[in-house]
Amino acid sequence: MSGVQTITVGPDEGDQRLDRWLKRRFPHLVQTRIEKMCRKGELRVEGGRVKPATRLEVGQSVRVPPIPEPHEVESRPVDRFTVSKKDAEMIRGCVIYRDDHIIAINKPAGLATQGGSGVAKHVDGLAEALRDGFEDKPRLVHRLDRDTSGVLLLARTRTAAKGLVENLKHRETRKIYWAAVAGAPHPKAGTIKYGLVKAPGHGKGGEGEKMQCVHPAEVAGTPGAKRAVTDFATLSALGQRVSWMALVPVTGRTHQLRAHMAELGHPIIGDGKYGGSGQENLGDGWGAGLGAEIDRKLHLHARSLKIEHPVTKAVLQIVAPLPEHMERTWDFFGWDTRDAPMDPFDPDEFDA
Repeated sequence: MSGVQTITVGPDEGDQRLDRWLKRRFPHLVQTRIEKMCRKGELRVEGGRVKPATRLEVGQSVRVPPIPEPHEVESRPVDRFTVSKKDAEMIRGCVIYRDDHIIAINKPAGLATQGGSGVAKHVDGLAEALRDGFEDKPRLVHRLDRDTSGVLLLARTRTAAKGLVENLKHRETRKIYWAAVAGAPHPKAGTIKYGLVKAPGHGKGGEGEKMQCVHPAEVAGTPGAKRAVTDFATLSALGQRVSWMALVPVTGRTHQLRAHMAELGHPIIGDGKYGGSGQENLGDGWGAGLGAEIDRKLHLHARSLKIEHPVTKAVLQIVAPLPEHMERTWDFFGWDTRDAPMDPFDPDEFDA
């Protein structure tokens, strides 16, 4: 067992989580022990209590309590996520772009981005199969809801991760989602500015979490409410029954696109959480689905991402094909993905 140590964060160790920093210095240290040391206040940064996710800065001092030596650890849990051959082949088949700095995958609908209560399989764990000889597994820099498919970025290095996180916040970065929604919005294009606040009664671990819309004028006076902005454009509409929409989340709030479209009266097809009978323009008992040949899975897809590469500075345009259930729906309605402009919000490409 080692004694108490005070370690200074090195020049190349800044802007990373405390738990990841510890695991690089003490590879045998498991996550559960780190969390316990934080809860008990044994791990401290600059003398203050911290959480495993606390981000470190260069030059900070970290108090590390006595920890067992590698040979003293008995029957410790395997800290690395075990990926089966089948799952490894699956996640590798999802890769739509890769280089020495970043990876982009077309995340399948139904696959969680990160672990949580009752989540056995997730992208963060499956990323072990995408190391390709690199020292660290690719790390997530943003996320998608479990039931949302499409473009998801991972970084191979801390430098790339930091650059991607910064670039994702830049106004020139473009995330465009496709969705099938109930009804036909009027006007055909516009901006939704309802704020969002977490609804009461969600589960202890976030399960069942749902957001409520707040009128823009009431956001400032509503505890916990955050400003949220979504641009929308109709790409095709079949009468008043169903529409193919392009959506851009100007802000990135939890369930933003789903809650905003429901508030507009046109919930996303397959959305059992926000597509209930309380919405308008649902047609003949649509709710979370359209019936007939239409799959009840969520019809929301992160179609494309335009972003500056964190290292080469080249502008990347990454496009993810539709998932199988949405492809069947598009075929059923006669929608052709080739008819859609890359950016329907660019007046030179599309006039809504």
